[in-house]
Amino acid sequence: MKINHFVGGILLVAGTTIGAGMLALPVMTSFVGFVPSLLIFAVCWLVMLATAFFFLDVNFAIEGEINLISMAHKTLGTWGKALSWIVYLLLLYSLTAAYIAAGAPLFQMAITALTGYEIPLWVAHFALPVIFGGFVYLGTLGVDVVNRFLMLGLCISYLLLIGFLPEHIHGKLLTHIDWNPTFVALPVVITSFGYHIIIPSLTTYMHHDKKHLQWTLLIGSIIPLVIYILWQVVILGIVPLEGKVSLVEAWKQGLSVTQPLAQIVQNQWIKVGAHFFSFFAIVTSFLGVSLSLSDFLTDGFKLKKTWEGRLFAILLTFIPPLIFVFTYQRGFIIALEYAAAFVAILLIFLPAIMAWHLEKPKFYKTTGGRILLIAIMIFAFFIVLISVLEQWGYFKPLIAKYVSI
Repeated sequence: MKINHFVGGILLVAGTTIGAGMLALPVMTSFVGFVPSLLIFAVCWLVMLATAFFFLDVNFAIEGEINLISMAHKTLGTWGKALSWIVYLLLLYSLTAAYIAAGAPLFQMAITALTGYEIPLWVAHFALPVIFGGFVYLGTLGVDVVNRFLMLGLCISYLLLIGFLPEHIHGKLLTHIDWNPTFVALPVVITSFGYHIIIPSLTTYMHHDKKHLQWTLLIGSIIPLVIYILWQVVILGIVPLEGKVSLVEAWKQGLSVTQPLAQIVQNQWIKVGAHFFSFFAIVTSFLGVSLSLSDFLTDGFKLKKTWEGRLFAILLTFIPPLIFVFTYQRGFIIALEYAAAFVAILLIFLPAIMAWHLEKPKFYKTTGGRILLIAIMIFAFFIVLISVLEQWGYFKPLIAKYVSI
């Protein structure tokens, strides 16, 4: 069977981008309203697309099958290598642990529904690494093949979710505008467009075809953007901002947006679609993140691409997150709380500063020169700052009129 790597690459970018965090997007952006959220989406998408092209430019400037470690070391030296090691592992290990933890209840529920027997939750925590770890072991081709089926499931469950909802949309709910809580929404939106980690794996998979890779990143990132916008229309147009069943209550209780949605729209298909969508969103992102982490560790530890080297990389990929899940969940939760800061350093600042140090830069020369790079790096520091301040509660007064603090 002939595999179209271009189509597969687009689906891998889209699948890595769309995660379970999408279920929290309308909740976190509800304070600003529909129109401001669209502008925030557009800005974040453009910034992340630009830095993805920077990343690709650096990837092509260095010979061989390399990952972020080699890219940072050759362009920035020891400090760049150290920074990329620390931030990459903090972000991807915490994400992998989060997907394992979030996927376990869904697997437990599915097995109970199919067999009538409820397996212990601790057993369900092994489901993602055991079932899908083999595809990660096979590399980008293996992940591409299974990801196509999962993306099909993601699209069907998404259409199932929104197919019953347009008639329930109230246009008046989409007119709310409040720019003050923008800083509350920005961190979660920027993390929702993170797909750069898959680029080194795609570069090898697509035989260093730069033109196709650029189109892959463009189309693959537009798909989540469109899905996010349609999701915003549906959710913000149906679930009110305030009230007993509302987006503010979902924010207070840390709930997925599908819970107030299911209470307002009494339809069994909504609940079914929500469960399936959560499952496919978690697994597609899990595959993209774990493949990228495996390739990163292979490059970082200079592992040979033999079966022993691949197996060692897989063990390094999954054992630490499993340890976090079983022993110190608070550790990866803390890391996730600062995910936006890690994303800003890893996927915005590093690509820009690495492109700055290239001897023969290409992409940014056609898009504003070094001024663009400086602007991108300033934006990265801005995201880090507001992410930290948000965790310290600095922006709570901005949403005080919606939430009793």
